[in-house]
Order: sequence, then structure tokens, then C-alpha cells
Amino acid sequence: MAAHFGRRLRKGAATTAVAAAAVAALSASQAPGATGEDHGRQTTAGASAPLPDPTGGGATGDSPYYTDLPPLNSPDPSPSPSAGTPVAQGAAEAGIPATVLDAYKKAEAELRASKPGCNLPWQLLAAIGKVESGQARGGEVDAHGTTLRPILGPVLDGNGFALIKDTDHGAYDGNAQYDQAVGPMQFIPSTWAWAGRDGNGDGKKDPNNIYDAALAAGHYLCRGDRDLSREADLHSAILGYNDSQDYLNTVLSWMEYYRKGTYSVPDGTGGLPAHRSGGGTPGSTPSDPHKGKPGSKDQGGQAGPSPSPTNPGGKDGGNPAPKPPGTPAPPPTTPSTPTDTVDHLEDAGTGTTELTAKTGDAFTGTISTRAETKAGASVAKVRIRFTISGDTDATFTGGEDVATVVTDAKGVAKAPALQAGERTGDFKVTATVVGRSVKGVDYQATVTERTADSLTAATGSDTPMTCTPGGEFADQVQVKATYQGAVADGVAATATLIKSAVDPTENDKGPYFKDANGKAVRTLTGLKTDSKGLLTLPKLYADDTTGTFLLRVTTPGGGTLTVQLTVAADGTASASPSPSPSASASS
Repeated sequence: MAAHFGRRLRKGAATTAVAAAAVAALSASQAPGATGEDHGRQTTAGASAPLPDPTGGGATGDSPYYTDLPPLNSPDPSPSPSAGTPVAQGAAEAGIPATVLDAYKKAEAELRASKPGCNLPWQLLAAIGKVESGQARGGEVDAHGTTLRPILGPVLDGNGFALIKDTDHGAYDGNAQYDQAVGPMQFIPSTWAWAGRDGNGDGKKDPNNIYDAALAAGHYLCRGDRDLSREADLHSAILGYNDSQDYLNTVLSWMEYYRKGTYSVPDGTGGLPAHRSGGGTPGSTPSDPHKGKPGSKDQGGQAGPSPSPTNPGGKDGGNPAPKPPGTPAPPPTTPSTPTDTVDHLEDAGTGTTELTAKTGDAFTGTISTRAETKAGASVAKVRIRFTISGDTDATFTGGEDVATVVTDAKGVAKAPALQAGERTGDFKVTATVVGRSVKGVDYQATVTERTADSLTAATGSDTPMTCTPGGEFADQVQVKATYQGAVADGVAATATLIKSAVDPTENDKGPYFKDANGKAVRTLTGLKTDSKGLLTLPKLYADDTTGTFLLRVTTPGGGTLTVQLTVAADGTASASPSPSPSASASS
């Protein structure tokens, strides 16, 4: 990242470059577990590779970030003992605006419940919030956590930054031509489209709301099977957010600083950092409204070294002076990319495979899409986004419902393998071109329930099922399920005490099961065979009615087993018949 942005240092920024090098060195010395020696792409020793963002880049599109480091001394916070507003008696940088701090802690609590194995610390969210937006510009948020003014990163038009063409029609960033990072946690729209969360319960997913953004950042960092208490996973998560070793070192420094102690300050009173990566200052991006205003607190009384991306012809950027009135403006230049040449998408052989799987199984069929020009030529190096929609819990491998794949030399992108969940039904996978409005290709897929076509009495279940009135049966019914002769695991089953072989309705007398409250029930649903295809039913009890009764177990796919039960007084039970495993006993 440092090298990436270093190439963009403008003339006259030599002193900034020297300062940036010093900051990087200090960052490395403060960051626990970070070597600080390689400011290129390499991660720390032992760190795993960052989990790719399904949109094809980091959460922020690797936009600039604040490089200010925490003080070397410990925070040593001392909030006021009164119930009123806390008073900062320790290091000022340890203060976090109240609403912002509350959002981080609420996000940590939610992730502790939904993804306990991730071990997300709120201090990590606070560290990222610090370097991305200065804690929402020092806490400039309303009572619901929404920023009072938009926080936008630079225009990602390929001019010194990544090239990410508009993906949201300007809905989040107000830019219908190129994307910009948005909000206090600086999500680019294409990432927010799948990572966004509703953190404040208002029914909306707003990247400008600190509760929504903090929760989204937490889920983003906890993707896959990460455990952030492990150094390798922690580093991988941070690098996945912004792919820069300097960024990693800076975030680690702030996280460690906040772990040593912090306190709440009133919203709007937090300090705002002053330096950005790439030799810029807050004034060089639209995120600072004071850009170019002499005496601005964050500019040190100086205008930013570069113009706002929305004013590329400004005199502060070192560009030629404006031409005389009446001179026609040159047409805007748009970088040509492979994406620009895509005219349409085509299925690349998916139709020859069947996109059907049973609950819990992996799909054997693969979804493939080809990007083509108007003339039908294949287009390589184009990002194709595959999105799962519909009432299903099916995912791609890794648990995500969005995946982005770059087309190969033949213009083909193959989606990751699909994994069925526990919910049956149809769903859709849509392939679209990232950064270009081209009609997508839809693929229909189906998850079917697991079935068994045969049920038999398991070994050891061939003894007579007998009981005295008011007693309990000594043995439990156990059945084995198979499908086409193979073990049928994970198959749903229903057990019912029926009236007779020709009347499968529930009996209102005779043997029964007990529910959790000890109440008699004669139909059990939600049963499921284990990995060996076995199902052991709960204990059976008898009321005071004597006679012969039937228990029927059924499964999807036609598997049926009818077991005969006898309730008789002592001395007559031995004449009871044994269970009948024959499917012919079913109605």
C-alpha cells in the first residue's frame, strides 16, 4: 500500500515522504507482532493470506487512511466518578465519542453471540474506525448514530487510486460514474452491497450509520473460520480490510493503545487526525469540508497539497491555469479496461449439469459464465460477481452468499462450489459484471430433502415390545434408514401412534411419548437419522388401556416401519407379538 501510494506523491512532497517513512518506522515499533520491516505486500511471518473480498478488493477499495499514531504513553483514562459527562484526565487520544464507542461495543456483543469462535475485540473496530474516519470525524453523529455529513473517500477513477467504476448508481456515494468509500468505516458500495448490516434495528443498512457500519465491519473481519485471538488470523483480517502492511501496523498500534484503557467523551468532541497515507492530508479528499480554507484546524492553516477529486483542475493541484472563457473543455478521458468491452454474459456450460443437491450436501454441478464483446469474442480479466438470492440458506464454499471471480483467458468465470443448507426449495444464482451495467445471467438451483426408501428394525430391536398398564416399555424403538441400499443419514422422520393398519390417524389412547413438560404426546416430528442412518425413539409409556397398538415411523421417500406394541396385565404380556419391520404393514 505504501509503495502503491508512494508512486502518487506529487512534486514538492519530499518532506511528506520523509515524514511518512518515519511514521511507518514508528508504527512498526508500536505494533505488537508486526515486523515493520516490509512495507510492501508481504504479511508478517506466520500470517495467513488475507481472505479475498467477494467484490475483488478490500472493504475500502484500498483507499487512503489516517496515518497518525497513538501517543507512546499509556492512555491511563480517568473518567469522572459522577453520573454526568466523563472528564478526560488521561491522554486525549484515548477518548472515543460516546455513540461511536457504544456502536463498537454493541457490534462486539452481537458477534460474540453469532460468531463466538471469532473472538472479535471492540478495540479492533475502534482502531479501524480511528484510521478510516477519525471515529466518524470526532463523533459527528446524531442520536441514532448517523453521520451529520457524508464521509467520502477519493473518487476511485484510476487516477492515482484504484479504478472501480460505479456499482451502486450513486445510491451510497452520490457518484454515478465511479465508486467512493463511504461512511465511518469506509466501505466501498460494492462491498457494502453484500456486507452491510442493520446494527441499530431501524430496518435499514446504512453505511453512514456507525451502528450499521461497525456491525458490518465486525462480520467482514470474522468471515470464514477466523479466530482473531490468533495473530495470523488477526493480521489476515486487517489486511483483507485494506491491503497494506503500513495499514496493518497502524491499526495494530491503535488497537493495543485502546486495550490499555479508553473512556467515553461527548459526541462531536473527539480529536480528528491530520495526516493521510500517500502524502495527502484530510483536505485532499471530500471527507474534510474544510479543504482549502486557511486556518482550518485540520490543515494547520494551510490548504491541502492536492485538489479535491471533484475539482481536478484546481490551482492547488499543480495543474495549468484555467483557460480563457469560451475555450471548450477537453472531453473527459476514461481509462479503457477489459470491463469496458463487455457487451453481454453467456452461460459457459452450466446448462449441461444439474444444480440439485440434498440438504447438507455439496452441489456437484458448477456454474460457469463467459464474458463476451458485442462481436462474441471472449473477454479475459473481468470481475464476475455471483450472488445467491431466494428463500434458502445455501451458500458458496466458505459460507458466503456472494463471490467474485475474474474471468480466465477464455473469458470464463467459474463460481465456487455451492453448498446446500438445511432449508429445502428453489433459489437463484445471478452472475453480473462488476463495474458495468450488463444484464446478468440467472441460474436456478434446488435443494431437496434427504430421503429413505426403506426402514427396518435395527439390530437388538427384535424383542417383543410389551408393557403393563400405567407402566413404561423397557426397550426403545430403533430403526435403520436406507436409500437404494445405502445408509440414509440426516433424514427427517415422523413417529405416530396410529389407530390401526388401515387408519393412520393418531390414536387418542394407549401408548404415548412424553414431551419436555411430561405431557403425553402420540406424534413426534423433527426426528432425524444419525450419520449411520439410525434413529432411536424416546421411551414409550402406557396408560391404563390394555390391548394391541401400532407405532408407525415414516420418512420422505417412502420409508415406513410399523411396530406392534402390547399393553397387558402381568402374566399375559409374554404372548405379545414381536415388532413387524415389514413395509407391507403400512397403509
